[in-house]
Amino acid sequence: MSEPTPSSSPWRMARRAARLNPSVIREILKLTEQPGVLSLAGGLPAPDSFPVEAMREATTRVLAEQPQAALQYAASEGYGPLREWVAARLQAQGMKHVKAEQVLMTTGSQQGLDLVAKVMVDAGAPVAVETPTYLGALQAFTPFEPIFAGVASDGEGALPEAIARLPHDAPGTRFMYVLPNFQNPTGRLMPEARRQAVIAAARQAGVPLLEDNPYGDLWFDEEPPTALAARWPEGVTYMGSFSKVLAPGLRLGYVVAPPDLAPKLLQAKQAADLHTPGFNQRIVYEVVKDGFLDRHIPTIRSRYKAQRDVMAEALQREMPAGTEWTKPGGGMFFWVRLPAGCRALDLLPQAVAEGVAFVPGEPFYAQQPDPRTLRLSYVTLTPDEIRQAVAALGRVVRRQLEDTLQKGTP
Repeated sequence: MSEPTPSSSPWRMARRAARLNPSVIREILKLTEQPGVLSLAGGLPAPDSFPVEAMREATTRVLAEQPQAALQYAASEGYGPLREWVAARLQAQGMKHVKAEQVLMTTGSQQGLDLVAKVMVDAGAPVAVETPTYLGALQAFTPFEPIFAGVASDGEGALPEAIARLPHDAPGTRFMYVLPNFQNPTGRLMPEARRQAVIAAARQAGVPLLEDNPYGDLWFDEEPPTALAARWPEGVTYMGSFSKVLAPGLRLGYVVAPPDLAPKLLQAKQAADLHTPGFNQRIVYEVVKDGFLDRHIPTIRSRYKAQRDVMAEALQREMPAGTEWTKPGGGMFFWVRLPAGCRALDLLPQAVAEGVAFVPGEPFYAQQPDPRTLRLSYVTLTPDEIRQAVAALGRVVRRQLEDTLQKGTP
């Protein structure tokens, strides 16, 4: 039986379906499945960092002590003891206002992005984002048909004066999405003075903030300043995740929302999937309840810091003059700007042929993308593989520059 052609299909898609696009990173990851390709593309935690034995022991305990409850439907808000644990941990990090009732467990922090957009965004409503920003957030927000307002940013994050102009530039902005800690994709950290200025500007502009913090525990040199949510509790919704500190396969994140927003997020969650798997939540609680993360996360930091240093040395050695980057103080990424005459998207097929993959920077921009940018992840390859991959990337960029120079020569 033949498949129906588009003209004969009985299925009529919603307008928003046309705005659904494949993840650029997921598509690039398919290229890395080719033999011999070293991937600097995906923001995947190092598999060797997964606490397999702790997970195995916790799973055994859950199935031995509470099997029926763990395998049954559960509360939409999430597993109570885990929500209490999240609230207590955030309080210890300076978010003194957080109560367990505000914590909504989500199926990965990506679901948190979807729920906030579903509750907050009407078609044509402005949503502000940093320049550049996490492309997964753009992907989550886009189906709800916002108008993106790109907020000018520098090496310390969003510019306060650009936020202050939002009432004029994008009247009615529903919220601004920010990643203050080791941002994806740039790796930048928002310092204390900038955080104060950003909060002051957002308050003045009347623009609430959606603060995403998947990388804040992965600092190498200095612990990040206190969260934005601690400074304006009623105006900031905070998101966190267990993906980068335990394992992404658990698909476990959380949203901490102000009291006037939390009930609607819960209703959206109930409509989406009833609840995040209670079995996973109980296992995670068994792992973390006795201080495991305080012992485990430093081992991840040590590993990632060494890999960061290897990549920094390799970039310095292998990349041609005119290439720019900043050495990140934590997280998982280098943000690189190629010399004039290079477009990262055009270089990708050549790089894959040379045995290395990366993520071009253009999809991380809501507006006016910089075609010379690209993102490199350093956490999944060994030091020797990082050196090989960066050397291959350097060769590809040099060839592109030589070809550009030859074409420009009479």
